[in-house]
Amino acid sequence: MITVEDIDARGTQHCETTALGVLLRHEGLDLSEPMLFGLGSGLSFIYWDSKNMGFPFLGGRVKPFDLTRNLAAILGLELLVQETTSPRRAWENVTVPIDAGHPVGLQLDSYYLDYFGSKVHFGGHVVAMCGYDEYDAYLVDTDRQGGAVTTSLTSLAQARAARGPMAAKHRSFTLTTPRNPPSPQGQIVPAITACADAFLNPPIANLGHRGIEKTGKLVRTWLQRTDTPQRDLPQAALLMEEAGTGGALFRNLYRDFLAECTELLDSSHLRTGHTLYTEAATLWTEVAALIKKAGESGEAQCLVQAGTVLCDLSRMEREAMQALSCLEA
Repeated sequence: MITVEDIDARGTQHCETTALGVLLRHEGLDLSEPMLFGLGSGLSFIYWDSKNMGFPFLGGRVKPFDLTRNLAAILGLELLVQETTSPRRAWENVTVPIDAGHPVGLQLDSYYLDYFGSKVHFGGHVVAMCGYDEYDAYLVDTDRQGGAVTTSLTSLAQARAARGPMAAKHRSFTLTTPRNPPSPQGQIVPAITACADAFLNPPIANLGHRGIEKTGKLVRTWLQRTDTPQRDLPQAALLMEEAGTGGALFRNLYRDFLAECTELLDSSHLRTGHTLYTEAATLWTEVAALIKKAGESGEAQCLVQAGTVLCDLSRMEREAMQALSCLEA
């Protein structure tokens, strides 16, 4: 068995921030999960639907791996990313750093992992790999998935080779902190304003505050969107609350990030953003409950209510991001 020493296998709520936390703590940089999420400008929104999809998908964060790239850029980290179509080369890309004593991040399809509770294809899942033996890989995943876990090398190879939406070609990555890294506290304002700018100025109507407003109109039709609403609507609600989002479609994480920032920076704009996102997080959980109830009961009125709340959320989050965009370094 070959394992990296001194690994803090702390499973947290979201997969990408869990893996980032493992890699950075090994480099001597210990940041809370909300701080990792916020410094990575992780918050977003997307309403995703197409003819080949069984049901619409609501996303509350930036695209998989964008958070990692953002975080590395703003903290001046050396991010080494490797991708390949060769399974043999992909395995070498993982074993070389692990043999040298460094954990590795992997992007893969969670469907194939032995320990994973929910068998749904998701090619944007991220884990930290800290060791291996003849049969198994030793990983760190979210707390919900067990924290420090193992999966067979066969299942890992399948997960890394998978293709489909959000999948990458055997992507692996390592992070190295520079000798004189910038202070995380000093990067809070640029991270927040970058996130706010993207949210306030989405290129298409399915993203950012415009996407939330669009969802408020379309969610009212969801009982007619599927032949199995009693399955699909509760599943959509579950994904919003429990599928590694930290609850409230990542709004809980961003609320906690802003709360942590208010202890470090004195700004009325920051306090306004935190107050509004505290309220928004509660309302997102309410929306998920209404969607679930609509699926279980067939009551269209629940979706009408959810649509009304979503329109309020579009306005509320727009106001929050407008306040946060006024922050000055």
